[in-house]
Amino acid sequence: MINIPKTHQDLLKAGVATLATLGADGYPQVTALWFLLDDDGVIKLSLNNTRQKVKNLQAHAECTFFVLDTANPYRTLEIRCRASMTPDVDYAFARKLGAKYGGADISANDGPGESRMVVSLQPIKVNTWGN
Repeated sequence: MINIPKTHQDLLKAGVATLATLGADGYPQVTALWFLLDDDGVIKLSLNNTRQKVKNLQAHAECTFFVLDTANPYRTLEIRCRASMTPDVDYAFARKLGAKYGGADISANDGPGESRMVVSLQPIKVNTWGN
């Protein structure tokens, strides 16, 4: 489990977070996405292998994961991370993530020849704001 203050651990159960990566043009690219704090205590994402986020992370593994408390927008969790990616060949993680979101079929978003990557976030620094 990553070292997150107890005051902000509930944000890891939120429905949506944002992930900021560094684009090829040097500018940040920010995307809202689904995520899961997996059983091993690691924050994981499921990304389509053709998406810009995957290309960005392949070039620069450094990223920022950010969660805003929608009930109190002055309360936030920022985790600066290093990402690693592995193929989700059998969509096992995609199904696990989809279960968090009412059994959503994440594979339905993938076209012919596309696949999924499991992105695991290794925390480097945690910043919190608010109580």
